[in-house]
Amino acid sequence: MAKVLKVIELMSQSSKTWDAAQGAANEAGKTLRNIRSIYIKEFTAQVDDGKISNYRINAKLTFDLER
Repeated sequence: MAKVLKVIELMSQSSKTWDAAQGAANEAGKTLRNIRSIYIKEFTAQVDDGKISNYRINAKLTFDLER
């Protein structure tokens, strides 16, 4: 039997660099099981007064479908 995975797209932001990715995985993990990977498609930052104030990601999260 073939294994089937599902991919969803998420966006997240944080004031600390990689916390945006961890936050997306944590929130998704509240309702999804068997998360396998997170692929960061885009990583941007908001700048206020010349300093980075927020990091933003657009990511794809992969997880197993349950039967």
